[in-house]
Amino acid sequence: MKFTFLPKGFNFYNLFDEQANVAVEAVVLFNEIVRGGTVDAASLAQMDALEHRGDQITHDIIERLNKTFITPFDREDIYRLATELDDVVDMMNTIVGRLRVYKLTGVNKNLVEFATVIEQSVRQVVLAVKGLRKANNFKAIMESCVEVNRLENVGDTMRDESLADLFETESNAIAVIKWKEIYQDAETVLDVCEDVANVVESILLKQA
Repeated sequence: MKFTFLPKGFNFYNLFDEQANVAVEAVVLFNEIVRGGTVDAASLAQMDALEHRGDQITHDIIERLNKTFITPFDREDIYRLATELDDVVDMMNTIVGRLRVYKLTGVNKNLVEFATVIEQSVRQVVLAVKGLRKANNFKAIMESCVEVNRLENVGDTMRDESLADLFETESNAIAVIKWKEIYQDAETVLDVCEDVANVVESILLKQA
């Protein structure tokens, strides 16, 4: 009988796919909330539930990593990929929570643009992560990673333009403080997406 350190039916790639699916659900909800212009209790609870689901999957990955001798790629990369991907959902949940706490209502065109770019980036991250299970996906995965990096640069520009617009048009100092934090958090989501892409690139290069 063949001996293995891996639990029967266990697969790290399946857990990463689950984590990626949560990120997609979260970014779709994030866009709906931003375009709706308000955060009601139901939407807040839905996003919070997705964040908790992501946390649980991350916990499962780390727990099984600690119990598994043989892994599909370096242990530190598994840990980094799990935690960075979880951070993407955490940041979107943070933004939604702050919109609610700060009582920011109405459709904000700058945040809508951010949400669009964030969804594009998250979907590219998901393609890259899900592509890891197939060794012949190198080119497609790298293209997704490059696109995530490009979108992060777009985010930098959007943050600066949004802040410039904010300082130019908003006279209420409290509102300036609130929206400044929201814009910076939105750009941080793109930073974290880039961090995930960098981990994926590292995994690919090590396996090349």
